Amino acid sequence: MNLIRAWPIWLRFVLSGLLGGLAAFGLAPFGYWVASVLALVLVAPIFQSTETRARAAWIGWAFGTGYFAHALSWIVEPFLVDADRHAWMAPFALVFMAGGLALFWGLAFWVARRPGTRGVSQALFLALAISMAECARGYVLTGFPWAGLAQVWVETPVAQLLSLFGPYGLGALTLVSTLPLGAALALRSGVFVPLGISVASVALALGYAGTRPAVVETGHIVRLVQPNALQHQKWDPEFAPLFFARQIEFTAAEPQPDLIVWPETSVPAWLGSAQPYLDAIAEAARGTPVVLGIQRGDGPRIYNSMIYLDVDGAQQGLYDKHHLAPFGEYVPFGDVMAWFGIYGMAATTGHGFSAGSGAALLDAGPLGKALPLICYEAVFTQDVLSAPGRADFLLQITNDAWFGTRSGPYQHLAQAQMRAIEQGLPMMRSANTGVSAMIDPLGRITEALPLGQAGYIDAGLPAPQSATAYSRMGDNPVFAVLLVLFSLLWYGLRRRNL
Repeated sequence: MNLIRAWPIWLRFVLSGLLGGLAAFGLAPFGYWVASVLALVLVAPIFQSTETRARAAWIGWAFGTGYFAHALSWIVEPFLVDADRHAWMAPFALVFMAGGLALFWGLAFWVARRPGTRGVSQALFLALAISMAECARGYVLTGFPWAGLAQVWVETPVAQLLSLFGPYGLGALTLVSTLPLGAALALRSGVFVPLGISVASVALALGYAGTRPAVVETGHIVRLVQPNALQHQKWDPEFAPLFFARQIEFTAAEPQPDLIVWPETSVPAWLGSAQPYLDAIAEAARGTPVVLGIQRGDGPRIYNSMIYLDVDGAQQGLYDKHHLAPFGEYVPFGDVMAWFGIYGMAATTGHGFSAGSGAALLDAGPLGKALPLICYEAVFTQDVLSAPGRADFLLQITNDAWFGTRSGPYQHLAQAQMRAIEQGLPMMRSANTGVSAMIDPLGRITEALPLGQAGYIDAGLPAPQSATAYSRMGDNPVFAVLLVLFSLLWYGLRRRNL
């Protein structure tokens, strides 16, 4: 008997929201994965206690809202950069973002609540429903997979399963290993099967982590430059020359590496008029290739770009960011929003940036082929999977000054680690304010420069590993398995209730 059914619905609603907030402690910078597991185990009995689908949906929405409100609390930071213009939107952004994303989970709770059905099977149905909702959250309307459940495992051996199943598969395994167990413990019956699933999942994760190949070094040294340009000062004419000079100083430091990487939009001029700046960079680099972020215009369109300067300082590569951040780099329905004075916060002109043509490989000379990712693009596993070929390493440049100094930059870094594990490729990451890091193909940070510190690191570049199962197959097998299991369980529960 589920004693929680005797509790008033408002109490169950509040407890669900608190449990959602608890679950987010598994994310960076905390990394308390035990809190996430505990929250998922405890929310299952509350779900089981609901008398109707509507109440189940409210419980799911409360749990999701608590989770996303805590996980995405950093989202207020961009609105405070230019507080006079944007601060009024900050609370609305957090409330609408958390509540909007929670609708995916609320819908999953609604679908999974089968009147007349209780026990472990319904909790398993819920696990599959949330897993499918998470897949939708990562893809629908350009997607926003930030704070996915798989992220809680980044600093544990469990994260190595990303190379097999990807983030949605690992997230599903997390749910299947916790929700049915919570339901069984509450009912005090049928515990052995869900407990067996949980134990088997842990054994799989630990066993697989032990089989991962050792990381080998290439012998190449990469310099990651971090100027620590605060966002409210970044484009200020009084400060911009200081930040540029700081990067020139770091670039010129001896001994010279094999590649130098500057962060996103690190040159205080548009590409068409930046030649004096590029000449200064080439002179400081003294024959070392440089990758850097810069804005460029092409007729009426503007792009957030990355360029590669060769040993002679000549531009030999260009990549335009193609997965733009909504309300940051562009505004959906921009013409309508412009009537209300709402523009993308990172846009410097017009209604925002234009999207590039898509994922591409960048020739980095002796170091091999790079898959360029600009800021937000490293959040999307599909952006990495859509590359036209296999890279030798992942290269992310970013300006995390927008994300503040609390959880945002660390969660962004954790997602970069996930992409490295999924692909079996090293990731070099240059971030304006941090955290700049070299990440090996197992997702481990080998060298890093702390958040909020100006400087540079010279880090050895690990060699790529063989293509992982996930890098070859992508998300489609996981989507198919979830759909089949969901359909079979739905059919079985339906027949049981006839």
